[in-house]
Amino acid sequence: MSYPLKFLIVPVTPFQQNCSVAVCTATNRAAIVDPGGDLDRVKAAIKETGAEPEKIILTHGHIDHAGGATALSEELGLPIEGPHLDDKFLLDDIEAHGTRMGIPARKVVPGRWLAEGDEVTIGDCRFSVLHIPGHSPGHVVLVFSNSEVVIGGDVLFDGSIGRTDFPYGDHDALISGIKEKLLPLPDETVVLPGHGQATTIGRERQSNPFLQG
Repeated sequence: MSYPLKFLIVPVTPFQQNCSVAVCTATNRAAIVDPGGDLDRVKAAIKETGAEPEKIILTHGHIDHAGGATALSEELGLPIEGPHLDDKFLLDDIEAHGTRMGIPARKVVPGRWLAEGDEVTIGDCRFSVLHIPGHSPGHVVLVFSNSEVVIGGDVLFDGSIGRTDFPYGDHDALISGIKEKLLPLPDETVVLPGHGQATTIGRERQSNPFLQG
């Protein structure tokens, strides 16, 4: 029996952000998660999966995650879901931010904001929404219904956590969110982060230096 989900990871932008094409294998429908840029590569990945894209999902409003969302939405006719409303100020300013950084971006207006306890679907696959601020005020994390996979954005990494040295960052809130909402998940839960390699909840609970004590 095939696994209900498959992911094709595409590192994009100079930040090597992990844009992912998440495919429901039962329906062959897909979501593009965090298309920060390099859209030719993202579209090639969609084509490689052979899946029918149905939406764009954003974990948060930083340019390396959301910079290409509007252009991709318009080109493919896809709705945008997420992040939490608290990241609206980042999405409103993303074009100016891109100009300052030399990264193309356009203002993003999601068709649906996400909040704690909401559900997101990709084909027949269902995800629970967790709101975990700290890296950004409106960061969300998606937990697959069987808790086997977490689409984590920039909350929890292999041996690290998301940056909180922005004016709106909150280290304590990020640590609390991870400990209260992610660490209770099963050890074998796979975390797909916004940068770097995948990890597991058990690995991070045991050895992540930011989560000890």
